[in-house]
Amino acid sequence: MASVNSTAAAAATPVPASMPKRPGMMKRLLKEPVAAIAFALVVALIGAAVFAPWLAPTDPFDNDLANAMAVPGTEGLLLGADSQGRNMITRLLYGLRVTMTMGLASVLLGGVVGALVGFSAAFYSRIDGVLMRLMDVLLSFPAILFGLAIAAIFGPGIPAVVLALSVATVPLMARIVRGAALVVMRMDYIEAARSTGMGDARLILRHLAPNCLSPIFVFATLRFGQVILLGSALSFLGLGAQPPLAELGAMASEGRNFLFFAPHIAVIPCVLIFVVVLAFNVLGDALRDALDPRLRS
Repeated sequence: MASVNSTAAAAATPVPASMPKRPGMMKRLLKEPVAAIAFALVVALIGAAVFAPWLAPTDPFDNDLANAMAVPGTEGLLLGADSQGRNMITRLLYGLRVTMTMGLASVLLGGVVGALVGFSAAFYSRIDGVLMRLMDVLLSFPAILFGLAIAAIFGPGIPAVVLALSVATVPLMARIVRGAALVVMRMDYIEAARSTGMGDARLILRHLAPNCLSPIFVFATLRFGQVILLGSALSFLGLGAQPPLAELGAMASEGRNFLFFAPHIAVIPCVLIFVVVLAFNVLGDALRDALDPRLRS
């Protein structure tokens, strides 16, 4: 009887407060100062892009030739003006809006198609070889070449850039998803779900896809920075946004003609592209570490 009482007392003893609890994903993400800064910067950039019409001091298409190529610090022009006298702050806000929208559309479109290909290749072994060889063919073509080809067919513009970057994203996402799905397919609960007679579509949507979200999310964050850089490069070459539309790569391309007279027209958009790409790359690395179960204490 005494032993039973002692066992019950031991079971009722509260867990010591010193025992560590598993921290949440956001806590693991933000515990590193660099990751926290990158996260705050990404939120600020997204907010600036979303609320650009309310934050911009002027209309992005208003010309003021009297202030053409005004240097930063000129009265009323904190970051100066471009070759048409348009406020650089306004142009940067709208350019960031267009650039990030272009990157988001490319990652979403290419990511969805690539995820479907990856899940199909992992789940149906009969078509795995064919799909992966097709992805290898797509991987052999750089995104710049896709942009040139699509612009030659449909003409330059944002849709051509989005299509080119989406096609370039598909094989990368497909390989990431296929690798993650093959690991999940070996789990016991997948076999248990199959033994109950669950259909293929339901099995993929209910068990396979949710357990592959972590690598998909990390890859999408890292890919977003790469897409921004590639999209800006295509716009710099004249294949993307066309004047007078504000886009960071197009703004840098316009400013290269005035590097010796007004370098801020080209330098400031390039610095903003650098900040966007760096912030998303650092955040992607931090997300990978935060979602890796082997790094949890």
